[in-house]
Amino acid sequence: MLKIEDFSAIKGSMLLQGLTEDDLSRLAGLCELRKMGEGTTVFIENMPGESLFLVKQGTIRISKMFAEGDEKTLVVLGPEDIFGEMAVVDGLPRSATARVAEDAELISLKKSDFETLGLEDPALALKLLVNIARVFSRRVREANDEYRDLLIWSMQKS
Repeated sequence: MLKIEDFSAIKGSMLLQGLTEDDLSRLAGLCELRKMGEGTTVFIENMPGESLFLVKQGTIRISKMFAEGDEKTLVVLGPEDIFGEMAVVDGLPRSATARVAEDAELISLKKSDFETLGLEDPALALKLLVNIARVFSRRVREANDEYRDLLIWSMQKS
């Protein structure tokens, strides 16, 4: 269990936008703080998704396997970033691998606790879900921009 102070250094996180002090206090009671050393695997692609993570400190490398032994880094995340958020929404297996690139402190929220929150405090659960949707939407837009740039580049080369 966290204290509300654990969120103070990362209040700019998209996950925490629009949350009141009471909301943060309630959320802190559901979350756990995990300290993980460089090189530690947070989760592996295709394993069951059970939690989302908010980076309090350090960096996390998100990667995907494209061929046997060929792992491609998709993004490197730092403080205030969230990852693994699809796990609390759809509960499907992980779509990528997350590894600690620099010693990290991660705040985790389990899917089961998020579901309980939905029953006990639907307004807070909705705020979190909207924030998760905003993060996801931003990532889709950025991926679309990168895809467009790649297409333009490939057309110029032909």
